Amino acid sequence: MHEKTLAELSQALQNKTLSSVELTQHYLKRIEQLDGSLNSYITVTAESALEQAAAADARIAAGNATALTGIPLAHKDLFCTQGQRTSCGSKMLDNFISPYESTVTQRFLDAGAVSLGKTNLDEFAMGSSTESSFYGPTRNPWDTDRVPGGSSGGSAAAVAGRLCAAATGTDTGGSIRQPAGFTALTGLKPTYGRVSRWGMVAYASSLDQGGPMARTAEDCALMLQVMAGFDAKDSTSVDQPVPDYSASLNDSLKGLRIGLPKEYFAAGLDAATSDAISAAVKQFQALGAEVREISLPNAELAIPAYYVIAPAEASSNLSRFDGVRFGYRCDHPADLTDLYKRSRAEGFGAEVKRRIMVGTYALSAGYYDAYYLKAQKIRRLIKNDFMAAYEQVDVILCPTSPTPAFKIGEKIDDPVSLYLTDIYTITANLAGVPGVALPAGFANGLPLGMQLLGPYFSEARLLNIAHQYQQVTDWHQRAPAGY
Repeated sequence: MHEKTLAELSQALQNKTLSSVELTQHYLKRIEQLDGSLNSYITVTAESALEQAAAADARIAAGNATALTGIPLAHKDLFCTQGQRTSCGSKMLDNFISPYESTVTQRFLDAGAVSLGKTNLDEFAMGSSTESSFYGPTRNPWDTDRVPGGSSGGSAAAVAGRLCAAATGTDTGGSIRQPAGFTALTGLKPTYGRVSRWGMVAYASSLDQGGPMARTAEDCALMLQVMAGFDAKDSTSVDQPVPDYSASLNDSLKGLRIGLPKEYFAAGLDAATSDAISAAVKQFQALGAEVREISLPNAELAIPAYYVIAPAEASSNLSRFDGVRFGYRCDHPADLTDLYKRSRAEGFGAEVKRRIMVGTYALSAGYYDAYYLKAQKIRRLIKNDFMAAYEQVDVILCPTSPTPAFKIGEKIDDPVSLYLTDIYTITANLAGVPGVALPAGFANGLPLGMQLLGPYFSEARLLNIAHQYQQVTDWHQRAPAGY
């Protein structure tokens, strides 16, 4: 059962050749057997999952099911889920039981999907390797000595290890696309504002966007159909009609203009990744696409700009975790100041503290103009680069990361080298444009990823391009040994 894609499972449930209870039990059994070596889940909600599965079977029998009714999914553990722990991978929220449901998880519940549990992540989504979690690192099913990417590494490992049919992730600087690239999945970062952020614990509010992680573009289309749409409770949500994302999957790519940004194929890119993308380009040309070189001249400024803006927003967003209203509280505080200081010092991990300090510094008097304001100006230049590029091409094709998945512990003591792994993904977040990552090949048994970036609200077109590529390649069908 776990070998089937989400679309195939949906079909089997609708045809009643399979029940949701059977399917959910199957996945729960797999989690129990296999997740010990991956650590992809923080919380497994077996009891409520089986209740939801029984309700889904009744809904299917009554004939009012959606495409996702009865499908067992997992949610990144920063989407609030009512009555369940929402930890954000942090000691700070280890004891936090959410009193409400996020919009995204509510939409899946309304569609009749089954939630198996909450997946591991870098603490407060700050990281590129899922090593900074309070619950220990997640391992990559393709090689358990390596990282699955981050921060949505738990979701990536759970889907790649076939421990759920698909999962939700969030992408602030590449946190859906980079792990998708490292684990041979398809992951979509929607246009900023396309998916509601309400009930999604914020890291950097102007960059965070929730999205689907699944095996194929077709699966991501079914997931996005549920996730997308206006939400009055989220001030950053965009009131724009939601198209049928599955309707255009089979459209022809004839005449499609693909741009290759020369800045993304320069020094630092691993040879195997470069070769895989060249082969993918030939595949797209065979499907009728035209390819041309383009320039994103300000791309090299993306990392410094991002690592000023994101920590600045994080320092503001994380000020609410103070030991007063909810979450971790230090023992026997002497006074209020001691309560704040010790709760935060003991509750946050090293990477989170690092980013709060950087962000607070960048926003402080005397440095605001020098750092934060300048970073915002660079952000505008990066957005303008994309807008100019989309006048010449329909989509941009580039790698998801410079190398395949690196080993656990390899970069943890060198934050800058860890930050540089996001060099190809960050620009899309700064500009707010959508991007889909998909498998492009393998090197030494490790997946290689590429991404397609499109203009605002072009998710349907991106999924169509990815789907057409997946019709003529089999990278997305490969499974890690033992899973």
